Amino acid sequence: MAYKIGDSCIACGTCEGQCPVGAISMGDGKFEIDESMCVSCGSCAGACPVGAIESD
Repeated sequence: MAYKIGDSCIACGTCEGQCPVGAISMGDGKFEIDESMCVSCGSCAGACPVGAIESD
């Protein structure tokens, strides 16, 4: 089960630094998670200051 970053993302970059496998990168105005790389650890979701990351 991969995680997804929703529209409430404020592009702060906190999640990118928390991902142990480097699955998060800047997309078009917000960060995005590469589902093929995501190991579903939840580190990004726990670090997001606005709660924009949810499990898929």
